[in-house]
Amino acid sequence: MTTSFHPFSSPQSSGLVNYSDQQLIQTLAERLIISEAKWHQLKSSPTAHAREQVAIALLFLLKDQPMEALPRLQQAVGWLDRTISQPACPK
Repeated sequence: MTTSFHPFSSPQSSGLVNYSDQQLIQTLAERLIISEAKWHQLKSSPTAHAREQVAIALLFLLKDQPMEALPRLQQAVGWLDRTISQPACPK
């Protein structure tokens, strides 16, 4: 089931028009990356892992690298449908 998404204009987002799509997604990806410091807190959160992978995939799409985006999107789906489980500790 797909739903259509309609972006809204808000006073908070109006200042973001001065940034490129790539700058915005880069900032979002940096915020969503699961660092070693946050890993234990988020290790069992499929949505956190999916968000991280989707943001990285968007970066690749904006750089016209769809073949790099595809495995990240597939991983995000795996997290969401729970065919991927929590990874080993990064340390």
